[in-house]
Amino acid sequence: MASTTLSPPNAFAERTTHSPSTDLEGNLSDQSTATDIPSPSRASSEKSSPLAPQPAATNTAAAPDADEKQQPTTGGPPPGGGWNAGPPPPNGGLAAWLQVASVFFIFFNTWGLLNTFGIFQTYYESPSSIFQPPGSVSSSNISWIGSIQSFMVLLGGLVSGPLYDRGYLKHLICVGAFGVVFGHMMLSLCKEFWQALLAQGFVVGLGAGMMFTPGVTVLQSYFSTKIGLATGLAAAGSSFGGVVYPIVFYRLIDRIGYGWSVRVIGFIALGTLAVPVVFLKQRVKSGRVRAFVDLTAFSDGPYILFTFGAFVGFIGLYTMLFYLSFFGEDTGATDSAMAFYIVPILNAASMFGRTLPNWLSDKAGPFNILIPGALVCGALTLAMMGVKSLGAIIVVAILFGFFSGVFIALPTVCYIVLTKDKSRLGSRIGLGYAFLGLATLIGGPGGGGILQQTGHGGHNNWTGMWTFGGVMLLVSGALFVVLRGWKFGVKLTTKA
Repeated sequence: MASTTLSPPNAFAERTTHSPSTDLEGNLSDQSTATDIPSPSRASSEKSSPLAPQPAATNTAAAPDADEKQQPTTGGPPPGGGWNAGPPPPNGGLAAWLQVASVFFIFFNTWGLLNTFGIFQTYYESPSSIFQPPGSVSSSNISWIGSIQSFMVLLGGLVSGPLYDRGYLKHLICVGAFGVVFGHMMLSLCKEFWQALLAQGFVVGLGAGMMFTPGVTVLQSYFSTKIGLATGLAAAGSSFGGVVYPIVFYRLIDRIGYGWSVRVIGFIALGTLAVPVVFLKQRVKSGRVRAFVDLTAFSDGPYILFTFGAFVGFIGLYTMLFYLSFFGEDTGATDSAMAFYIVPILNAASMFGRTLPNWLSDKAGPFNILIPGALVCGALTLAMMGVKSLGAIIVVAILFGFFSGVFIALPTVCYIVLTKDKSRLGSRIGLGYAFLGLATLIGGPGGGGILQQTGHGGHNNWTGMWTFGGVMLLVSGALFVVLRGWKFGVKLTTKA
């Protein structure tokens, strides 16, 4: 008889525990066990008594609220690596791929413009340069324009990364787009070296810096298993910009002059940047407001080693990007017309080098792709010491363009892998890229300084410059090998 009497409460408890229910009910069930609340049969008998104590139920109901209040103060991210408790990345869909298209045009107008500077370097050193008389500004000084532009793009992450974490994505994109367009309009009016340095180096560079780090960071909230592919497709925008902008500049400069050629570039930037201004959207943001500089990064050994390895690699990378076009013209291997097309050829090959390796990184791991890319780039740079013909220059440009794509597309993926707490991701990426920006101040001007030293027969010291760039890239590859062994082990089949 007692068994018959106790059966309904037990059955009710079983239905309550196992049926689909809200989190609140689940928390109540777990906490009832933890706090020694009487069993359902005993509770049902006590419920009829007016003297039955009720505070336990009250405290239990309040517990979920207490848990919710304590959640934002935990030291790490919520389970699953997200910033806030929310649905996982969709890994596809219209909204997600619109973000890829938007970041594509951010790359188009940041690294795409940086990849174009080789054309400006060649033009600024030509007899028709805006810097008159010809030769009044040295190769090393001219390279400071592109180096500072690159530095500003990467340094901007120190500000834009933390602001992105605070939810100011739209503000950053709008300010950055204005800077890029306004800087080109001012550049079209320049006649002196210092004017071009301010407009092209600082204004365009800072504008691009406000967009670059938020652009590459936003994709991780839309993609997880396909983050390498998404980043690679977006990074292909830099190669596309590096093809379009040099050809536009070269084809128009003899027809409409330097000023209007640069203005056309500004108008192209205005139209293409409308896409991220309209469609780029921050899906989640950090639940905690952090300091602008994430000091924990300086105690993260793998993060520091990777940043230093990429820093050394960027030094070597910029010797090739800045001077390959000028090399053909200076040595007589190409005429001035063909010299302008070397940069678009390199960037066209780079378009494939920023998509295919990133797609492979989703399967093999980013470090397994980055290491061979760095080593091959170093070998190709050293091989330039034996290049004497146009055909050889084109072959090196194609191969270097393909393998150098990993330096532009994969660092972001590597930072995502190395950052466990994703709420710090914007700050970590911004800090890392700011440090990499210092490499651009060494690679371009440093290579130019070596180049101006008298080489064999009184010519520019190309051998010394290629040696400098090649060694830097090989050292970078060696550092990545050390990092891979430290972080993931030495087994070659490990995804790293």
